[in-house]
Amino acid sequence: MSEVIQFGYGKTAAQLQLKRLNHHGIIAGATGTGKTVTLKVLAEQLSEAGIPVFLSDIKGDLVSLAVENSKAVDPERLALKHYQDYQPAAYPVELWDVMGQNGLPVRMTISELGPVLLTRLLGLNETQESILNIVFSVADERGLLLIDPMDLRAMLNFVAENAAELS
Repeated sequence: MSEVIQFGYGKTAAQLQLKRLNHHGIIAGATGTGKTVTLKVLAEQLSEAGIPVFLSDIKGDLVSLAVENSKAVDPERLALKHYQDYQPAAYPVELWDVMGQNGLPVRMTISELGPVLLTRLLGLNETQESILNIVFSVADERGLLLIDPMDLRAMLNFVAENAAELS
């Protein structure tokens, strides 16, 4: 296992020592500056070093890590020192999918979202937010887990029907 990972297309490669890496990182830049390629190269090398990587891939540009790159590397790049031992490879990839259609479904219960995040997601006004806070408070007091929107609707109905008693 190498103690250094390398990336970059210049005459010399940029290097990162594995022992100096943090738990979190970000790569940012304008369109066309090489962010996706940099992420892929870093993820490949970290995977080869046995370090798991979590990448957020909103557009689906990084999913190709799961398939061996069959395209030959440009001869000019192969001439550079850090591309001489390039070997196409597929990497272990586990996809999470908010829609639950093309990977592991990302799931959260309504209780896990909580009233603050739910208020923001739904764009509620102050009155609606106050009612939602009461609903969550009543559910918590009674030990009820709000799994899905149907549970939330049932709790809203319960709070509405018992408003006098609950206030």
